[in-house]
Amino acid sequence: MDTLLLDGGRPLSGVVRISGAKNASLPILIATVVAPGEHRLRNVPELVDTSSMLSLLGRIGCASLLGETMRVDTSRVAFCEAPYDLVRKMRASVLALGPLLARCGEAHVSLPGGCAIGSRPIDQHLKGLEALGCRFELDGGYVHGRVDRLRGAEFAFDVVTVTGTENVLMAAVLADGTTVLDNAAAEPEVEDLARFLVGCGARIEGAGTSRIVVHGVPSLKASPVAHAVLPDRIEAGTYLVAGVISRGNIRCEDVRPADLAPVIEVLRAVGAEVEVGPDWVSAGADGRVRAVDIETAPHPGFPTDMQAQLMALLSLAKGTSRVTETIFENRFMHAAELVRLGAQIHIDGRAATIIGQPTLSGATVMATDLRASASLVLAGLAAEGRTEILRLYHLDRGYERLVEKLSAVGAAVERGQEGRPRFAAPAAVAG
Repeated sequence: MDTLLLDGGRPLSGVVRISGAKNASLPILIATVVAPGEHRLRNVPELVDTSSMLSLLGRIGCASLLGETMRVDTSRVAFCEAPYDLVRKMRASVLALGPLLARCGEAHVSLPGGCAIGSRPIDQHLKGLEALGCRFELDGGYVHGRVDRLRGAEFAFDVVTVTGTENVLMAAVLADGTTVLDNAAAEPEVEDLARFLVGCGARIEGAGTSRIVVHGVPSLKASPVAHAVLPDRIEAGTYLVAGVISRGNIRCEDVRPADLAPVIEVLRAVGAEVEVGPDWVSAGADGRVRAVDIETAPHPGFPTDMQAQLMALLSLAKGTSRVTETIFENRFMHAAELVRLGAQIHIDGRAATIIGQPTLSGATVMATDLRASASLVLAGLAAEGRTEILRLYHLDRGYERLVEKLSAVGAAVERGQEGRPRFAAPAAVAG
């Protein structure tokens, strides 16, 4: 099993070009099902989750061709099932439910897997689709859905859910009449999905706000214009924290600074030096940052997907910080691994108290989910000595060419295999 080996304590400096957003690419890939034809997509990141979604598309009969511009042909859909062996690897596979119901009138989708960061039920997906006329049965770990005719409706989500909003949105574009979605997720990735669907002929208003109005159309077709996936704001935020925690400075290019506003605000609050350009953001520090209190929230609040990375930074801050997680009930599993590196973190329900330490020390740690993995990388970059991160496959799900990008800005990092000799120790200095 692959591991990540880090030799910490080096200030990182340089430019990182940000990849396309994983959380936009996955719904857009499955959304191609509702618009038959050959789609061209640019800026799709090469990730394990991307490969899993392409495998799902292949399983239902669609073809894909990789390249700088990805081609996905959804002219033919032969099957309407998303099986367990694919869905268990990636929660986003549940997004097949809406498109398959809209395209085929039925869908058989395994209950989802992915990161173990909370129960993350799909009840809001089912309630929203039921409002459009769908009927569901749960049997043997599968959701079996059918619909004779999708009908527009007014539906308010009980809680804000990104994938729930996306699933209902993808079905609503082909419903008879108008659908109004209230308390909808306003994340940039939802807006990007809507932009893709509009390019295929959908009529959508209000994407990027909490109220989305969809005027159903009889059919969609693949756009002749290639859709470019928006930049990954979470990847960018992670590298910005890397610049600060290593006491260096990293400039992230090919980004949308507005999407990073909550992260920029917090980095400035801890005392980091942050500069913003039209399509770039840089962040760095020359010493310890100061403690802050934060609370995760749906967009435009501080993103839950950056909570673990910020906790790593606050582990080295001057003073005591408090992090409150409002989105997922089990998203502090990285805290125990950060403690192995020397952090002082106390968990009380959905709140974490972090007593900042002057230094961290390298150790062997285990990743529990995607963003927890990123927090351990950041802590390892700042720690004295060597850090080995196990279960590296989590990182491969969400960070494209991580080792290459970190190495380019000065990190001592490489992939290894558990049980194999680690990279050589620094040569002793003669004296």
